[in-house]
Amino acid sequence: MKIAEIAQIAGVSKSAVSLALNGKPGVSEETRERIVEIAKETGYLRKTLKKAKTVSVQRPAQLPKVLRFIVCTNHGIVSEEYQNQSFFTELLHDIEDQCKDYRCDLLYSTIRHDDFQHGLQRVQNSVAAEGTIVLGTNLNPQEIEAIASISKNIVVLDTLFTTMNHDFVVMNNAMGAHQAAEYLVGLGHTRIGYVQSVSRMQNFDERKQGFYAALKDRGLSIPGQYVVSLEPTITTVQPEFLKQWSDISKDKPTALFCECDYMAISVIKGLLELGLRVPDDVSVIGFDDIRESTIVVPELTTIHVPKQQMAKYAVRQLISSLTEADFSASKIVVDTSLIERRSCGEPKVGD
Repeated sequence: MKIAEIAQIAGVSKSAVSLALNGKPGVSEETRERIVEIAKETGYLRKTLKKAKTVSVQRPAQLPKVLRFIVCTNHGIVSEEYQNQSFFTELLHDIEDQCKDYRCDLLYSTIRHDDFQHGLQRVQNSVAAEGTIVLGTNLNPQEIEAIASISKNIVVLDTLFTTMNHDFVVMNNAMGAHQAAEYLVGLGHTRIGYVQSVSRMQNFDERKQGFYAALKDRGLSIPGQYVVSLEPTITTVQPEFLKQWSDISKDKPTALFCECDYMAISVIKGLLELGLRVPDDVSVIGFDDIRESTIVVPELTTIHVPKQQMAKYAVRQLISSLTEADFSASKIVVDTSLIERRSCGEPKVGD
C-alpha cells in the first residue's frame, strides 16, 4: 500500500495524506481521522511504525519518540488559521527545531473551542504521544485540567496559572508592558492612550496591569476616552479605531500602547488614513515583535518576546518530566526586552 493508494481511497491529495500521517497542520481533524483509519486498515501505518522503530535504534532509550502539540481554536486571538499568524508560526517553528534536537516527532492536534469535549475525545483516540505541549493562550484552568486528564505529561505554553500543578512557560507580560510605559514617558509623553483587545485573555490582562502600574508610579493615568478596543488579529484599518479616535473631543493622545503587534500595525494604518504621521503626530508601540513589525512603515517599536527561548524551555521541561524520576513541575517566566525602531518619538512642542 502506497500513499497514492491511500489518497485515492480517502478521496484526497497525496500531500493531504502526508500531512495527516505526519501530524502536520493543513487538514481538518475529520479528514485526518479518516486517513489514519485507512492507513491502519490497510496495514500501511503498522509498516511505517515498524520501519520508524528500526531506524530509531540508536536513540537514547529514555527519550520519548513522539510528542504532541495541542491548540484550541476560537474566533478570538487563536483563530482556526493560527498557523498563519506570525506569533504562533514562529513559536511552532522553534518548537519543531527543539524536538528535532531531541529526535522526537511532533504531532499536531486542533480542538475547536465550540466543540471542546468532542475534540478531546478525538485526541484521546488518535495516535498516542508520550508528552503534550498545550498552547494555553486562550484557555482557562478548567480547560487545561480537561486536557491534562487525557495527557499524563503536559507543559502549558503562553499562559500561566500559579495555583495549578503543571508546567507553564510564559513571557513576562507585566514587565514588557512596564518597559513600554517607561519608554513612552521617557520620551516625554504624558497623554498616553491604550489600545486593548476586544477578546480578553490572561496575557492581555497582565499587560494592562503592568502598563497602568508603570504610569501610576509616575503620577500619570489613562482617561477612559483614551482606551480603544479593537480586534486583536486584524492588521488592516479597523473602522472602530477611526470612530473611537474621532470621538476624542480634544487633547488627543500623543502616544498609543497596543496590547499586540497586530493591533499596532492596524493602528498605524488607521492613523495614516486620518492624515496623521507616525511618529511625528502620534507614537505607536506594540508587543510581541512579530516579523511584520519590520515590514510596516514606519517600522514598529515593540516589546520583544523571546519565542525561541520559550520553545526551548517548553520542550526541555516536557522531556525532563518524562525522563527524570525526581522531576517536579515548574513555572517559567521569560523576560522581555524593548526593541526601538521608528514608530515612536518625542511629542511635538506644544502637545
